[in-house]
Amino acid sequence: MSCFSGDPNFCAECGTILPLPGLQDTVTCPRCHFSVSVREFAGRVITSSVVFNSLKSSTVTMETEEESSELKGPVIDKRCSRCNKEGMVYHTRQMRSADEGQTVFYTCIHCRYQEKEDS
Repeated sequence: MSCFSGDPNFCAECGTILPLPGLQDTVTCPRCHFSVSVREFAGRVITSSVVFNSLKSSTVTMETEEESSELKGPVIDKRCSRCNKEGMVYHTRQMRSADEGQTVFYTCIHCRYQEKEDS
C-alpha cells in the first residue's frame, strides 16, 4: 500500500497513468510495477477529453493597404528589435546539417520585421 493518496487514474508511487482495469484482480503500473486492487475502481467512470485551440487564436491577421495577408504560427511574448512592441510569430526550419540545431524565424505582428536565431 502506498503512503500517498490522489487520483486513482495515476500510480500512487510514480505518477504514471495507470492502464484500464482488465480481467486481473489488480492494476499494475507499467513503470514501477506498483499494484492497485481492481476494487478501488468499482463504480468509477473514467472519461477523457481533448481540447484543440481554435484556428483564430493561432493565427494573426494583418491588413495592409495593398493586400491582406495572414501570419500563421504561435504568437509569443518576444519584443521586436525594430518597433519595440511585444508579440512575434515564429516558425522553425532545419537549415544546416541534421546534427546541428534548428533555425528559428521570428516575424513581428505589428511591423512584419523578420529576425532569425540559430539554436
